[in-house]
Amino acid sequence: MSDCSKPMTIGQLQKLIAGLVMVPQTRDIWVVAETMDVAVRGGHCYMELVDKAPDGTTVSKARAIIWASVYSYLSHKFMQSTGQPFASGLKVMLRVSVNYHQAYGMSLVVSDIDPSYTVGDLLRRRREILAQLDREGVLKQNRELPWPVPIQRIAVISAPGAAGYGDFINQLFNNPRRLRFSVRLFPAVMQGERAPSTILEALEAVAAESENWDCVAILRGGGSTSDLSSFENLELARAVACFDLPVIVGIGHERDVTVLDYVAAMRVKTPTAAAEWLVAQGCAALDRLRELALEISSAARDKCEGAVRQLAYADSNLRLLPGTAVERERHHLSVITAGLSGLGATVAAERSRLDARAEALSLAARNIVDIRRRALDGLAGLLGALSPEAVLQRGFSITRVGGRAVTDASMLVPGDVITTVFASGTAKSTVNE
Repeated sequence: MSDCSKPMTIGQLQKLIAGLVMVPQTRDIWVVAETMDVAVRGGHCYMELVDKAPDGTTVSKARAIIWASVYSYLSHKFMQSTGQPFASGLKVMLRVSVNYHQAYGMSLVVSDIDPSYTVGDLLRRRREILAQLDREGVLKQNRELPWPVPIQRIAVISAPGAAGYGDFINQLFNNPRRLRFSVRLFPAVMQGERAPSTILEALEAVAAESENWDCVAILRGGGSTSDLSSFENLELARAVACFDLPVIVGIGHERDVTVLDYVAAMRVKTPTAAAEWLVAQGCAALDRLRELALEISSAARDKCEGAVRQLAYADSNLRLLPGTAVERERHHLSVITAGLSGLGATVAAERSRLDARAEALSLAARNIVDIRRRALDGLAGLLGALSPEAVLQRGFSITRVGGRAVTDASMLVPGDVITTVFASGTAKSTVNE
């Protein structure tokens, strides 16, 4: 081995690299990048700065830090100028210096920020999506859906075997109140380019049997913030906003926010928090049910106590009422009896008057009958004198032809056989002329 190729230790190589990159040309340089995985620990702000290709893929990445002595001022400055906290998903302009540590490698130390620089692509895209949904009139549609009571049947959209889904199931089924839930996983890819399409397919599968579910939970257990960019999708946001069942979203850590958080009926930080929220709703429903049971029990007890008091009152009255009623009726009977005794003389007088009227009516009836009888006898005598038999007895006769009485000679023609009726007997003759 020649002297020119004498090997270096890793430490020597790291020092050589540090000497090459930590030069005046790499100090206090203004750079533009998108922030990812922003986290504050011990007052220091750690993040990743990335550059992306037009298709959204990351083409370069660097670790960066804002020391606590500077971060307090810069975060306040950024909030005052932009109205939002310094967080992931923002495209920012930062003044940085390259630092190279033998153990931790290269990082960028941030010393200043330009708040006037445009908001990052993720936030801009999110605002455009929300504005579009607002124009379509569906932005608040899912958020305004009523939650069923109780919430027990949950359709979960998540990646099979994901830690977030496991945390959700563990928290849900090991709740202290032993509430029972029915859960089914509708699998989907929760990061990368396939995430929106597979989540949409899962939503369609849930919609096909929506009558079997009370709500939908879309869950993802955190991870890199840059992986959440797939959720900033118009079609996915529209599908959640227009879904017929309430949707609860828990797809990251406390610092992670996506457009779905703005359109879903409920947004929580993590899958575990989603389970906690559902358990809390079940506990609230159970507590309300117990309150109603107590109210019903109290009302029934009051009714029973009132009925007992009313029964006691009735019992005491029943002991007195028969005697009182008998005395009242006895008095009433005495009054009637006294009235009836006074009516005796009146009844006798009325009886005498009725007897007199009956005698007068009987005499008047007899007189009327005698008068009518004499009149009838006179009419009978008159009828007897005028009868055909009486006329015949006086010498008259009745001539009939063909059974009809002849009253005019013109009624006869030669050859007619006539019958003559006398007081005693008849004679037949023939008309010649």
